[in-house]
Amino acid sequence: MKVASIGECMIEFAQGEGGLFKRGFGGDTLNTALYLARLGVDTSYVTALGDDALSEAMLAAWRAEGIGTDHVMRVAGRVPGLYMIERDARGERSFLYWRDHAPARELFDRADDAMLDRLSRFDWLYLSGISLSLYGETGRARLRELLAATRRGGGKVAFDGNYRPRGWSDAAAARAAFNDMLPLADLALPTLEDEQLLFGDADAEACIARLRTAGVAEIVVKRGALGCLIDADRDRVDLAPPEVVAPVDTTAAGDSFNAGYLAARIGGATPRQAALAGHRLAGAVIMSPGAVIAREAMPKDIL
Repeated sequence: MKVASIGECMIEFAQGEGGLFKRGFGGDTLNTALYLARLGVDTSYVTALGDDALSEAMLAAWRAEGIGTDHVMRVAGRVPGLYMIERDARGERSFLYWRDHAPARELFDRADDAMLDRLSRFDWLYLSGISLSLYGETGRARLRELLAATRRGGGKVAFDGNYRPRGWSDAAAARAAFNDMLPLADLALPTLEDEQLLFGDADAEACIARLRTAGVAEIVVKRGALGCLIDADRDRVDLAPPEVVAPVDTTAAGDSFNAGYLAARIGGATPRQAALAGHRLAGAVIMSPGAVIAREAMPKDIL
């Protein structure tokens, strides 16, 4: 099974000790792609980068993790987006972004029919609400065509809502884009807090009902420390994490859960087994600072 993860990876500057900033790379769908690759899933990343040294460094880092880069578009004279993470005296984080002219935003405007045809042949396409926020109306229309073509060919689509208000002109625009995309999703992996913010869902049951009405067959609503509520195969499963931990950093908790869940389902696990895999991986990720944990910190035998 081959997975293509679609989105944007940015240059990250995170404030550390003494107010100094450390450079890294970050992006929600990239985090999921990385953990999928570590779990042995044949995974490619789909985005657009510049032809600069930092774009080359990104590509080298992805290849070192086993992520395929054959579907990364390069745009001459351009550079990736950038964001900065600052911490206050209490450790609370704030973000500043410089990404309005990042080439990732033009991926589907620039993609030709041959590229879209290649992407439609993947077994799974994975994207998020942040992915949707990157593209304009034309780009999202071409993305929807790609998702529909993938499903016609027997492939499947996984979607994590991951709603971030700053990426949208207003909530109404985000709701419209989500509602256009949801009928093309086979697996939804929303976070309840995000769905409540965007759609006003009263609880996880209401979220599942809305996504079922949209036509999504398999739904996993993430609820942080409470675990997840699954609706799949005509079965409802309420599953808490296998152990309670005090997180060091919750960055990429949802992204890593998604990777564990999807990798397990691809491997033939039941939804319950897949959710346990997702919980185990996310539980390890939140015990280390940053989105990407060291390889030796990866939990053993989660699948």
